[in-house]
Amino acid sequence: MHTAVIPAAGLGTRFLPATKAVPKELMPIFDTPALQLVMDEAIGAGCDHIVVVSNKAKSGIEAYLVPSPDVVKRVRDSGRTELADRLSLIGTDVKITVAYQDEPRGLGHAVACARKAVGNESFAVLLPDELMGDASLLTQMWKMHDAGGKHVVGLKQVPMSEVSAYGCVSTTGVPDKDGVVTVTGVVEKPAINEAPSDLILIGRYVLGADMFDMLDTLAPAKGGEILLTDALLMAATAGNLLGVVSEIERHDTGTPMGWLQAVIEIALKRKDVGAELSTWLEGRFK
Repeated sequence: MHTAVIPAAGLGTRFLPATKAVPKELMPIFDTPALQLVMDEAIGAGCDHIVVVSNKAKSGIEAYLVPSPDVVKRVRDSGRTELADRLSLIGTDVKITVAYQDEPRGLGHAVACARKAVGNESFAVLLPDELMGDASLLTQMWKMHDAGGKHVVGLKQVPMSEVSAYGCVSTTGVPDKDGVVTVTGVVEKPAINEAPSDLILIGRYVLGADMFDMLDTLAPAKGGEILLTDALLMAATAGNLLGVVSEIERHDTGTPMGWLQAVIEIALKRKDVGAELSTWLEGRFK
């Protein structure tokens, strides 16, 4: 895998007033921006080119993506050696490209804005609101795409009460031993009584270059947005879409409560602060 696209152009209105000053993607998961964690996942899966689709109003994104040597030194001097190493990697071993989506026209349009930077090759898409525990799912998806050339999406089984917040899929049957299914339909945020299944899209996609052509053919959906799910439906209808039903650790930080839960759960797993936080929580809620 070579290129990963991270759509980060949204204005984060759910997180106002914080996002008046700080892009949502840079809000810290304890002490590390969500964007960094998603980039780490992409790099862990083998990507050496990261395309971040941003908005020119979000200057903080570019400032973070191209850290000055002085910033890296200050991070290292503060004792955060691991983060300093990751920041140093960006811009040296990993190429960073910033593309722009200047108006909110949907996820499909945001992905299409990366076309020039990606070129005529397959690519991954990672939504920065969705944090995975490691790079294993993305690695599996890329191997599947590489082996058969089909587009691949990450899926998760959830309670039916949650499906209306996500893209939802229909499939040919139950997953095989590796969690793989053939996707036959995709619908964006269906009502519970109209959802085709309890399998949702979890913000990880490995797509062929022809996905850009499909996005270019789409008419805007209700609300004027170009939906990635509409292009995925085209791929599914053509028999060209696979899914991986995964039980990978996942955090949805798209809402303030989801973000707060992710901060606590991820911090509890950290060796440097987990035990102290756990002790404090136990004392707080006795």
